[in-house]
Amino acid sequence: MKKIKFILVLMLSTLAISAQEKKNRKSNYNNHKMRVAKMVDFSPEQIATLQTKKMILALDLNDSQQTEIHKLNLKNAELRKEKMKAQKAKRENKEHTKLSSNDRYEIINKRLDHQIQQKQRMKKILSEEQFLKWEKMSKKRAHSQKNRTKGKKLAMMKKKRRTH
Repeated sequence: MKKIKFILVLMLSTLAISAQEKKNRKSNYNNHKMRVAKMVDFSPEQIATLQTKKMILALDLNDSQQTEIHKLNLKNAELRKEKMKAQKAKRENKEHTKLSSNDRYEIINKRLDHQIQQKQRMKKILSEEQFLKWEKMSKKRAHSQKNRTKGKKLAMMKKKRRTH
């Protein structure tokens, strides 16, 4: 009898924990969507300033580093805004078609080239210690972004299964 009670308690606690994890994942996703929606309204200058200030706090940058990083963040923010406008225009014109493998290759190749250039620029601007810390932050951000993307894909797949 004690074993059965123990097993029941164990099963209920496991169920409660897994339900709470799902709730946390969903709320994290919703929080991310809200943050992104708020950032869309900012100008590239404002985005660059905020990103630079976050890096100043995280990496303890000196004045010359701050100006260089701000220039870099501004370029990236402007580039991102342009890409977002182009994507929005494609969606509105319903030009959003499935990309060929060559098109996907070109897009991925350009993105990776940009990341390599970004890394080289940061290496020139930051000290060794700062660069290692920045690299660690970048990997962490990329990892969390990858997990968010996986979650979106899984949710879309589940939604498709329900409709069919």
